[in-house]
Amino acid sequence: MNNEYRVLLYYKYANIENPEEFRDEHLKYCKELGVLGRILVSKEGINGTLSGTVEQTNQYMEDFKKDPRFSDTMFKIDEASEHAFEKIFVRAKKELVNLSLEDDVNPLEITGNYLKPKEFLDAMVDPNTVVIDARNDYEYDLGHFRGAVRPDIKNFRELPDWIRENKEILEDKKILTYCTGGVRCEKFSGWLKKEGYEDVNQLHGGIATYGKDEDTKGMLWDGMMYVFDNRISVPINQHEHVVVGKDYFDGTPQERYINCANPECNKQILTSKENEDKYLGACSHECRIHPRNRYVIREKLSNEEVERRLRLINNTKMS
Repeated sequence: MNNEYRVLLYYKYANIENPEEFRDEHLKYCKELGVLGRILVSKEGINGTLSGTVEQTNQYMEDFKKDPRFSDTMFKIDEASEHAFEKIFVRAKKELVNLSLEDDVNPLEITGNYLKPKEFLDAMVDPNTVVIDARNDYEYDLGHFRGAVRPDIKNFRELPDWIRENKEILEDKKILTYCTGGVRCEKFSGWLKKEGYEDVNQLHGGIATYGKDEDTKGMLWDGMMYVFDNRISVPINQHEHVVVGKDYFDGTPQERYINCANPECNKQILTSKENEDKYLGACSHECRIHPRNRYVIREKLSNEEVERRLRLINNTKMS
């Protein structure tokens, strides 16, 4: 692979007094530099993923750190052969990550203990430890730390309620939590401490840092890491690759994600190209027959061909 491009993943909790003004200036800067990606700005800081050439990303990091508020930002860097985004978005938000709490958590004031990758690895194998995945269910299903708890949540903001409903799993345990780059764990671990849990720890730099660390090289990670760009997934474990994803339709090992072809559903499902074709790219019968089924439109399928495939599905179920 000719690695002429890079993907940067980063965040920094810091005080930004006027996010809208910062957004406008930063968007202008990114366009002039030529980087693409998705950057969120709020009064509590900045969270971004972007792609560009090696020269562009070096310039971005250099310029970014000139701001005293961001001088010690940790950038996670992936080599790439092309852009990971189609456009550049810089958006002002109320929160960098949405926990929707009445009493919000400020990670600059309270957050869990930072663990370096090797410290996190050592803590994971301690029998008195519970490891909580702070990501969404579809991220966990593609890959996760071995033995980590999978919260049954569709969105990050559902995590506090799930923890309260399942608090027995945390009793008298050393708590470890992790996410892609660390931004969600900063707030989630702080919330856990406010809830009264004392031994709360987070993977510093997230999974992205853990996979590249020379001491761990992704050890005890199974599957792939979900990423929010065109790549969809990246490898983490440099020692071995264990597939944990299962095909939505037949349960066979799978690491290929698609969005349900019904634009009103858009559910993310793991499936093979063969099953995508068989099931018209949709997660249910209702989604298959939706008038705006994107798979049907993209493949330019006739009504007759759609009916033929629907009959095949029904015959398979009957047999």
